Order: sequence, then C-alpha cells, then structure tokens
Amino acid sequence: MAVFVALGAFLMTLAGGWVAQRVTDRRHLVLGLAGGLMLGVVGLDLLPEAIEAAGEPVFGVPMALLLFVGGFLVAHLVERLLSARQVAHGAGDRVPQVGLTAAAAMVGHSLMDGIALGAAFQVSGSMGVAVALAVISHDFADGFNTYTLTSLYGNARRKALLMLFAAAVAPVVGAATTLLFTLPEELLGGYLGFFGGALLYLAAAEILPEAHHTHPARSTLLCTIGGVGFIWLVVGIAE
Repeated sequence: MAVFVALGAFLMTLAGGWVAQRVTDRRHLVLGLAGGLMLGVVGLDLLPEAIEAAGEPVFGVPMALLLFVGGFLVAHLVERLLSARQVAHGAGDRVPQVGLTAAAAMVGHSLMDGIALGAAFQVSGSMGVAVALAVISHDFADGFNTYTLTSLYGNARRKALLMLFAAAVAPVVGAATTLLFTLPEELLGGYLGFFGGALLYLAAAEILPEAHHTHPARSTLLCTIGGVGFIWLVVGIAE
C-alpha cells in the first residue's frame, strides 16, 4: 500500500517541476512562490516533526534545533567554499554545484518522505493515510523547488530535469525500503532538523533575494505569502 501511494507522490513531484519550467516569463513570481513554499515546509512541517521525534535535549536545547542550526551553517559554508572556488577560476557569481547540491538534498528529503510514508503504514492504516496526504501534497512543492533550485544556479535544463526525475522516484524507493527495515524515530527527527536548516538558508539567502532583485513587486511578495499559506493548509488538512 505504501509503495502504491508513493506513486501519487511521484506524479505530484513531476507536476511541480512541470509548472516551474512552464512559467519562465514570470520568473520572479516563480522564485517568490518557491521561497514561500520552502519557508512553509521548514517552519510548519519539518521543524515541528523534527522537534517531536529527535529525542532528548542536548545542554538545554532540543537536538532537532541544534541540527537545524547546523544545517543552516553547513549550507552557508558549502556555498561560500564553492563561490570562492568559482571566483578563483574567473567564473560568474552563480555556482552550478550549489544548485546541484541543493537539488540532491531535495532528493534526499523526498527519499525520507517515502520512508516516513512506509513507516506510517507500519503503525496503522489511518496514520498512513494522514502521512500520505501530507507527502503527496507537499511533493508538488518539492518538484517545484527541485527544478527551480537546479536551474537558478545556471545548470542546463537537462540536469534540472534529471534531478526532478530523481526527486520523483525517491519517495517510491523510500517506501519500498520500509519493507526491509524500520527507521528509528530519533534518526528521522534529526535528519528533518538538519535538512530544514539547509533549506531555510537557501530560501532566505538565495531564492527570495533573487526573486525581489529585478522585480520588487507586490505580486512577488503575495506569491511568497501564498506559498506559506498553501503549506499551512496542507499541514492543517493532514492533521
């Protein structure tokens, strides 16, 4: 059942990527929406789940929040290192490897979505349905963001489509692996916290500034707010 439901996530991820590439003439709106979706996923979905699942606090701070900060700093460090390397070779500001790294993180997140889906069905059918609704709904955002992140950093369309397809297949693979093992809850919570920090860095430091750089329009801001609102709606329905 989990693998069958994960096929819905596969289709929704592809749909998100298709929308992202079809609206190139409104790129600032695409980026504004992507930033809102990423912010909503981090603040309203990933962090609450991570804090609940990641285990005991460490020196007074929840483990999930420590890993969240660590993910933010690692994303910042990786971008700075790659940017310095690119400048040393006389290249432009945008570093294609950053986009590929970010997209690879989205693929990893989609893989964990599938694992979470399979684990939920191991607990009960009702929990599986609730998690399936959340996964399938926000995988549209995952596909949208995967394509946007890859192409934003100057990667060829072929690479963006390849990463999009990998993100679409990942939930199916993740759900299938749960037929073989059970993922510890604390490990899943720690991963969600770390990934949330990296995703927030990309949204705040790259996606949203780029969206408002050439088109500081009210419509761009509304797209960002709409993205957050959409994730809030998805989370509320899932609960």
